[in-house]
Amino acid sequence: MKKQYIFDYEAFGATSELPAADKELAEAAKKACGNAHAPYSRFRVGAAARLKSGKILTGANQESEVFPATMCAERTLLFHWQAHYAKDPVVAIAIASQPGERECYPCGQCRQVLLDTERRQNSPIRIIMCSDSTASTVDSAADLLPFQFQL
Repeated sequence: MKKQYIFDYEAFGATSELPAADKELAEAAKKACGNAHAPYSRFRVGAAARLKSGKILTGANQESEVFPATMCAERTLLFHWQAHYAKDPVVAIAIASQPGERECYPCGQCRQVLLDTERRQNSPIRIIMCSDSTASTVDSAADLLPFQFQL
């Protein structure tokens, strides 16, 4: 039996077209790229999350000579959130990179951790994926991971 997986997303031709709250997060994610430690890939990624309280947290990718010890910006941010702010749900997260000529999408591990976070807090997370000039958004990490791992 053949089946289809269909999801909705929004594409913005310019980040200036984003709603104000999303634009603020996108700018914070772009700024967070400056905190990345990426001496090997030279691909700096920043992430910014808005919590239900309105607080904004940021994270950046951290590379290691021992490659498996490397951590993406999204996971750096979400693990910090879990350790310090878990009672204040994540409402939205923006992801950006330098170089930023194309939109920055979460890797498979980050998609799973985003989904785990949604399940843990029992609410979806809006995801804003940015380039220097454009952005795409989805209303839940579940949209980015059609075949989800679950114990």
